[in-house]
Amino acid sequence: MTIVANDQPKVYIEIIKQLNQMIRNNQLKSGDRLPSERELSERLQVGRSSVREAFRALELLELIETRRGEGTYIKKAGSHRLVEIILSFILNDESARQDLAETRKIVEVEALRLACQRITKDQLERLKALIEKSKSEWMHGDFPVEEDYLFHKTIVEACHNGLMLNLWIPLVEYNKVSIRESLSREGRPLASIAEHEEIYNALLKKNEQEAVNALEKHLKNSRF
Repeated sequence: MTIVANDQPKVYIEIIKQLNQMIRNNQLKSGDRLPSERELSERLQVGRSSVREAFRALELLELIETRRGEGTYIKKAGSHRLVEIILSFILNDESARQDLAETRKIVEVEALRLACQRITKDQLERLKALIEKSKSEWMHGDFPVEEDYLFHKTIVEACHNGLMLNLWIPLVEYNKVSIRESLSREGRPLASIAEHEEIYNALLKKNEQEAVNALEKHLKNSRF
């Protein structure tokens, strides 16, 4: 396949997509060697600088690793998941961002419905601890980005559906910057924490409708 190099950023994104397709077609797995910069450049008929940019982006996402004198390899722990690669680059497109937010809401709301019946005592305690940690972080002048992410992740984990969790993680994990952007708005950190408390209290009571209403309000206010 020939990639038209009329826009440098689009070129390296397309290279990533083609590379991922090669991985799938050849059934490569963690630890397997990828084509070299030269090989990819010749195969896709693009400049080596574009291939280098694609490799650099994937390395930053910890999806591949370059070993000096040996080549480039798929990183261990199942790093070549298509959705994680693609999501990391569509976020620059406003329409794609809206699709992402909508999909996240669908998955998270349905996970919350299940969590209302399946959440464990330990998971409830973890949610409470994350709320307290968020308050502490904000009191010290720090945005509770990681605590926010883990709060939502714990809810999805509490639905005890592994497939749903695997769908949710790539929708959020590589876009934590959006969490920081949301929390950086004036008055948002405390409001967000209060909304988390509403969700937690509804889960504590196993009140599904109250929990869903609280989550939908939170996601809307967070502008996710």
